[in-house]
Order: sequence, then structure tokens, then C-alpha cells
Amino acid sequence: MIRKILPLIILGCTVLCFAFAGQAKKPKIEPSYAWKIVPPLGLREPASIDTLFENYSLEFIPQQVSYAYAATGNYCAEGRNMIFMQREPMSDFFFDDAIRPWIPSEAKAKFYNTRIPMTLLSYNFGGGKEIGQDRFSTIFSANANARTQVGAMIDYIYSKGSYNYQASKDLNWGVSGSHIGEHYEFQGYFTHFNLLTKENGGITDDLYITDPAVVQGGNTSVNSKDIPTNLTSAHNRVRGSDLYLNNRYKIGFWKEEQINDTTVKRTLVPVTSIIWTLKYSDGVHKFRNMNAEQNLGFWENTYLNPDYTVDVQNYWKLRNTVGISLLEGFNKYAKAGLSAYLTHEIRNFKMTSDPLQPTEAQLEAMKPIPFPEMRTSERQNLMWVGAQLTKQQGRLLNYDITGEIGLVGPAAGEIKVNGEITTRVPLFGDTVPVRAFGHFTNLSAPWLMQHYWSNHFMWDNSFEKTRSLRIGGEIAIPWTRTTFSAAVENVQNQLYFDADALPAQYGGSAQVFSATLRQNFKFGVLHWDNLITYQQCTEDDVIPLPKLALNTNLYVVFKVATLFVQLGANCDYFTKYKGVAFQPATMSFYNQRTTDIGNYPFVNVYLNFKLSKTRFYVMMSHVNQGMTGTNYFSMPHYPMNPRRLQMGLSIDFAN
Repeated sequence: MIRKILPLIILGCTVLCFAFAGQAKKPKIEPSYAWKIVPPLGLREPASIDTLFENYSLEFIPQQVSYAYAATGNYCAEGRNMIFMQREPMSDFFFDDAIRPWIPSEAKAKFYNTRIPMTLLSYNFGGGKEIGQDRFSTIFSANANARTQVGAMIDYIYSKGSYNYQASKDLNWGVSGSHIGEHYEFQGYFTHFNLLTKENGGITDDLYITDPAVVQGGNTSVNSKDIPTNLTSAHNRVRGSDLYLNNRYKIGFWKEEQINDTTVKRTLVPVTSIIWTLKYSDGVHKFRNMNAEQNLGFWENTYLNPDYTVDVQNYWKLRNTVGISLLEGFNKYAKAGLSAYLTHEIRNFKMTSDPLQPTEAQLEAMKPIPFPEMRTSERQNLMWVGAQLTKQQGRLLNYDITGEIGLVGPAAGEIKVNGEITTRVPLFGDTVPVRAFGHFTNLSAPWLMQHYWSNHFMWDNSFEKTRSLRIGGEIAIPWTRTTFSAAVENVQNQLYFDADALPAQYGGSAQVFSATLRQNFKFGVLHWDNLITYQQCTEDDVIPLPKLALNTNLYVVFKVATLFVQLGANCDYFTKYKGVAFQPATMSFYNQRTTDIGNYPFVNVYLNFKLSKTRFYVMMSHVNQGMTGTNYFSMPHYPMNPRRLQMGLSIDFAN
């Protein structure tokens, strides 16, 4: 369907861009820029506009998330980053964590100032009729004037999957706007997503991948769609919305500057700003399995309905933050910005399932409900007070230190401190950027990790707060194209899912050390980019990690007339470890100690092109299938995608 309507969409966007551009004659084109928002008070930091053609094709495989990625295999489906220092903390609605790369978030939100309308339009596809993968996305931004901007985005993914009962689709859309006035500033957005995945529970026998002749009577070739799976009628749907409104009013004094004999320029020098940020988020998770035999056979426990499962979890939260800020730079003595803020949040949880009045025979097949008096809904009121110290305009030294303490509700006693300092230090007659970072947190367990009610899983826990201390640093040497970072983290009372896919807490301390080297080489048109991470955990049965993970990318970049070309090969690899497993009913990744995962390279060969404002590519992903072994699993019983041809293009319609 998407391939049929694509020409109409491109034509419509083109007409829209020219319509906006036609409103002004001979516009003065100034440099475009983009920014992201920095919580909790909505500070702005520079961001890139995605128009680079190099490595463009690598965005459209599951492994684009991480070079050590545990996934169910399909693009747009669940996965977990196994590079520990790159992980986000567990969210209140933990179903979002498994699909975080594919859904909108505050960390991904971008605002653009392009002076003239901009539309970035892309369409990517791969595989054949049975395993097709399509992704259509567009980003639009237009300025009403130099200070006011509006934007919109659509991102649609549909992938049938290389294995049976694995299809997934995701529709994200949103609108945004900003106004950067002398007194009043606003930035806000609304996004919505709706992601549906079929759950096959993994393949029934790994030998279909590792040694197909054993299970096929001597036949060594296997069609991925012929491999039987554990589940055939299970689905996960997660949908949610985010509304973010950040308002800032600046108070200051006017500075006059004489331009010529008749003109005086007046500029506001802000001293203090008052900030109000509202954020509303909601989410719904629904798990369905309509196969009665698998309903009893795949899961160890069935509590409510032996014939089928319909579990629903609902969540919403409303957060208001008010703050006052003394702004950096209003005079020579104001070397930093200082802010104080108060945050109030309401969270609401509700869990429902679809029980029935079972017969006596069905009762025998069902386990007794372990927590008959457990609450299935909860409303929480939480409050924090915090402060932020920032320096963003320094030439040699910048920093951002934010701390907050919980006062009310489950947040009482919580502590969160984050800090980052950047500077430049002398080295070999030059200076290089150096960054130091750290955090300390003492956080309560999410409510859904404490209490859960469903057909196959129930728990009622009383977990202690999790304490974490991380310190690290990074140095970048531009003339050798070298970046090195290292960090160590100590975690006490770590939360995780155990071998039974149930929440657990390790009462001791676990230490994780990580070091990452990014080393790029360039010899004329030949480039060789390398990213290597070493990580070690003292308690690998609590936090399992591959010790070594790397990405290497060998390519040439050249130009044919006005056509830019990148030809290369990319490889992801991580060493063997006891990989996490996946539980589809809760969309959780749990620790298992029986199956090794890893020691397999995943190689892609690609051609990326750029002609004027158009990028396009041709790529053969997993080109090494059958050449470097057969154990291509990223999780137990979930093989990676087989070899496939993929293509795509992206057009920048900025006028």
C-alpha cells in the first residue's frame, strides 16, 4: 500500500514546500540550525539536521540501535542495548523500554529554524513479498518569522519479518512549535505512537539455524518462513502520547547601541527568567494470545483464563515544573546560570485482564491466584525540589550540574544528581576537548515492578531503593581521529528479571567497568572507522554483558561529476556471553544461564549516494550468512534476519 501512495505523498510535500516558499519574494537565506531540549527546565543544546549521506543505509537494520543488540530479530520489534553505559534507566511504564528506539521521546525531540520551509522525506524498503520491510518518514518545518517556527513529523514502519508470526508495524506522528522572543520563549510538541508486534516466542528448535540437516532429514537448506515457532496467535500492542509545553518569561534591562547618527539599536539583556513546563504522558499495553493450547503450554503459570489471554495495563502521568533562573552572561560577573525548581507529578496505573468463570476441568489446569488481595490500580502524588547550575557560553570551561530531592509520595527520599564538565587541555602543543561526567541516584522501584496482575504473571514485591554511582571521562584528539572514554558504575539493589522472568533485586553491590575507543583512519579516499567497547561486571548473573563489542566500517568516498558515492562494508560483533532471553507476555528481558549468544559477525555491504539534495542507497544486509558460521542469534531462540537486499532514498525539499 505504501509503495502505491508514495508518489502522491512526495508530490504533495513538494507542492506544500513551494507554496510556503512562494509567500515571500527572494528570501534571504540564513544558516539553518536545530536544537534539542535539556530537562528539567528546557534549556537548548545544538543538534544536527539529518542530511548526511555517509552511512545512511545503516539506519535501516535492527542492529542500527547498537553494535551489541539483543533483539527478537525484526525491524521495529523489541530489543535491548547490551552496551551498559548507553542504556536508559527503567521507565515507569517498562513496556516502552523494549521499543524505545522506535517511538518518540523527549530525548529525541528536535526543533528547527530554517528560515525557509524544509521537508525531509524518506522511503526505505527491502526483502521480497513474504518478508517485505517498508519505512516512510517525513519531517517538516517552516518559520512564520525569524523567531517563530512550526513543525510536523510522520514515521511509519511495516515489516513482515523474516520468520513466521513476527510482523510488526509502528505509526508515529507529531506536531511541534517554538517561539524565541526577547521576553517570552516557548517550545512544545505533541507526539503519538501506536506499535503492534506479532509474538512468535522464538523458533522451536535452534537446529533449524545451526544444523538444519538434523531436523530436516538431511536437507541442509531451509526457508526461514518454514521454521516452526512457539507461538502463532500472540500480539503485543503499545500506544502512547506525549504533550510537552515549556514556557519561559525573561526579565532584564535594555541595552542601547548607536548604529549611526539616527539609529539606536535596543537589545534586551535578560537577567532572570521564570519557567513553567507541563508534560503529560500516557500509555496502554495490551497482550493477546488466542490459542488455547499454547496458552497453557508455553507459560508455566495460568491464573485467570486457560482458553485465551487478554491483558491490559494503562498508565498516565501529569508533571508540572515551575522554576526561577538567574541567567548566565548578563554581566561580566555572572559566569554561570543558577536555577531552582519545584516539580509535582501525578501518576496513575491500572491493570485489567479478561477472566472467565472456569469449569472444574479448567480450574484443574489453572494455578491458584497467588495474590488475591493485590491492588490492580494506583494513583500516586510525587514532588521533588531541585537546582541547576549551568555554564554554556564559556570558551574553555562549560558545565551542567543538576540535583533534585524527592519530598512527597513514593519519591520521598529519592536523590538524583547529574553532572558534566567540558574543557580543553594542552596536549602536544595543541588543545583537545576533555569531558568528565557522573551521576548519583537513589530511586524507588517503578510501581509495575512492585505490583503486577495478568493471566500468566503476578507479583507483589516490596523492593528497596536502587542506588547508583557513576563516574567517567572522555578525551577526543581530532588530529589522530581518536576518542577514548571510560566509566565505572557501582549499583546497589539492582532490579532485573530472573530466570523465571519475574522481577528480582540483588541486595549487594555490582560494579561495571566500561572503556570505549573510537579510532578512525583516513588514507585519501579510503576510510576505516572503528568503535570498540570493553565492559566487565562483577555480578554477571545479575547484569549479563558481552565483554567485547565492536563496530568496524571500511569504505571509500569519491565523487563522480556531481554525484557523491560511498562504497563500503560494515560489521558488528560481540563476544559470547549468557545472553538475555525475552518474555513476550510482559515485553521483558530476563537473565538465563544456559545458552551462549555471540561470537558471530553481522556484515553489511552498501552503496550510499548523494545527488544535490537527494540521498539514496543499495545495501545487502547480513551478506556473510552461511560464510562465517551459522550461530547468528542475538537472543536465545531468536535468530537475526537472513541476508536481504534493501534500498531507500531521502529527499531534502528545502527551497
